[in-house]
Amino acid sequence: MAIKASIIGATGYTGQELVRLLCRHPEVKITGLGTQTYVGQPLSEVYPHFGGVVDEVCRAAEDPGLLAEADIIFLALPHGLSVPYAEKALRLDKRVIDLGADFRLKRPGVYEQWYGKAGPPPGILREAVYGLPELHREEIREARLVANPGCYPTAAVLALAPLIRHGLVDKRLIVIDSKSGVSGAGRSPTTGSLFAEVDSDFKAYGLPRHRHTPEIEQELSILAQEEVKVSFVPHLVPMTRGMLSTVYTVPVDPADPGRIERVYREFYRGEPFVRVLPASRVPQTKWVAGTNRCDIGLVWEERTGRLVVISAIDNLVKGASGQAVQNMNIMCGLEETTGLDMIAVYP
Repeated sequence: MAIKASIIGATGYTGQELVRLLCRHPEVKITGLGTQTYVGQPLSEVYPHFGGVVDEVCRAAEDPGLLAEADIIFLALPHGLSVPYAEKALRLDKRVIDLGADFRLKRPGVYEQWYGKAGPPPGILREAVYGLPELHREEIREARLVANPGCYPTAAVLALAPLIRHGLVDKRLIVIDSKSGVSGAGRSPTTGSLFAEVDSDFKAYGLPRHRHTPEIEQELSILAQEEVKVSFVPHLVPMTRGMLSTVYTVPVDPADPGRIERVYREFYRGEPFVRVLPASRVPQTKWVAGTNRCDIGLVWEERTGRLVVISAIDNLVKGASGQAVQNMNIMCGLEETTGLDMIAVYP
């Protein structure tokens, strides 16, 4: 029997990417599309590439049928809007995957500090599982509510996890330099994402307190079993999708590049969506475009004593909707790769 899925926030970039993935998923039937902007319009009018494939009419996000008719509900909403939907869905004994930020930070005061508004009630927050499968697979399997990670934290944490877990680098000296395509800013029109503003430009933003910083530090601190702080600098690049993170670290002992590569390969052994590249080969965003993969490259700088780790993901797939489908597959007892592309759209 097919898994019935509703998407609330189906007309944003991550929402339509969910539709693209789920409409081809062999075990899923999309039962409802919720929107705040395009109520009453077929999705194929909002996104013409769905014409003849997904012509379902979008409903108001508050339509109770979106929850009642589904087994699993995807919330692809801006931060601060997911809690009421999640509470109602859980009362109906549904399972929820939230692609927003509302349930990612486990300490209630941290959300308010970084987002400027009160976080979710403690009870529902305690139930949420952070949805990075490579670190929390068994918890995800049993979860009713999964907090899908942000795109920057996905790329940064996967790049650093083996080093932090095994205590191989100085945790006081971690710099994360990340670049993202413009789709990461969402579909709502803002001056900063207009073509005339972005084209031929390259800029850092969100300094010194980008909202993904505490999410990165939370997951690295869990791995280290002590507090970890990082310097995180995100950049906007003039392309639609793709994310590249360059992480600068300092090994605690004289580096053995062969050992470090072995640690990475062992850590990610059996992980279908993480590829550790051969020594000194670094990933590119085109190599993962349209896929749920994260490619990781390691470069040892003998001259400076630094280890550079570079990760690449598609910010809309492994950084959002693809990871949400991966989490759904785990929650529903399916093969993790079901419905997800393994080969990039290249060029």
